[in-house]
Amino acid sequence: MKTVFTIFSVLVSTVISTVNGCPPSDRAALLAFKAALHEPYLGIFNSWTGTDCCRNWYGVSCDPQSHRVADINLRGESEDPIFERAHRTGFMTGFMSPEICKLTRLSSLTIADWKGITGEIPKCITSLPFLRILDLIGNKLSGEIPADIGRLKRLTVLNVADNQLSGRIPSSLTSLSNLMHLDLRNNKISGPVPSKAGNLSMLSRALLSGNMISGPIPVSICRIYRLADLDLSMNKMSGVIPPCLGKMAVLATLNLDCNMLMGTIPTTLLTSAIGNLNLSRNAMEGNIPDVFGLTSYFTVIDLSHNKLRGPIPRSLSAASYIGHLDLSYNHLCGRIPAGAPFDHLEASSFMYNDCLCGKPLRAC
Repeated sequence: MKTVFTIFSVLVSTVISTVNGCPPSDRAALLAFKAALHEPYLGIFNSWTGTDCCRNWYGVSCDPQSHRVADINLRGESEDPIFERAHRTGFMTGFMSPEICKLTRLSSLTIADWKGITGEIPKCITSLPFLRILDLIGNKLSGEIPADIGRLKRLTVLNVADNQLSGRIPSSLTSLSNLMHLDLRNNKISGPVPSKAGNLSMLSRALLSGNMISGPIPVSICRIYRLADLDLSMNKMSGVIPPCLGKMAVLATLNLDCNMLMGTIPTTLLTSAIGNLNLSRNAMEGNIPDVFGLTSYFTVIDLSHNKLRGPIPRSLSAASYIGHLDLSYNHLCGRIPAGAPFDHLEASSFMYNDCLCGKPLRAC
């Protein structure tokens, strides 16, 4: 009788484990994903054993109701004890197996800062209808951003910075109406910013620096009401700066340095909510608009390495705060105004102009 009870208990526990654990198909997909990767130092995959991938598998979380895999969070740089014990950051090689796409209830996928993962982003990733976060920063991924990335209607975060991606920004990306954070920095992406970028109505950060993006800044960007941080620096952008960028309600950081932009500095940029403005290393011409006042508050204004002429605006003295100001390497001329903010700036802020004088440069 005792033997029968023991067998019955084992059967019941097995059934409960099967019902409450992750489906075998999810477990198989995870193990296939793991098989394509090699992590030699930390042993983060050592816990990926047993039948229930929802229980104590490092970096894996499941939906409490369906028990389907919902989140994969594997970061190569973390404060997790596994990194502290090893006294090192992570390193992983291999590639992203398309088997990951069989996790059809996946909500977030973070495979970040492993430095050695190569290959392409699986094209089937766009078939995951519940995906909200795709974070693949800091690897060696190549190829292109999947052309139909716009199918991921729930996506709020797309971060593929610090890889080796090439090709163009897919036009379908502008269909991601819930996207809030876009980070494509430091890749080899070329071609223009899609003209319909303004359709990304929820976007708050657009970080595209360190690529080979060309063409003009789309005027449609000015329609993105929530955009607070726009970084197009270190690209091959050309044309003029749209004045409407200075009329955006919450835009606080605008980095356009190291491009091929030309024309005059829009007055709106200097009378806006922008507090961090970098237009250096372009081909900007004309005078610096003399429009500063009590509402002007800048942590950074960098206009260096352009073709600006004329005097330094006297109204800069009326600004409530100017932290860092760099006007070097232009064709400015005349006396440097006295008083704040000029009294705390060094000569390097004014050097290599045509005929500026006064403190901190030579006397006039």
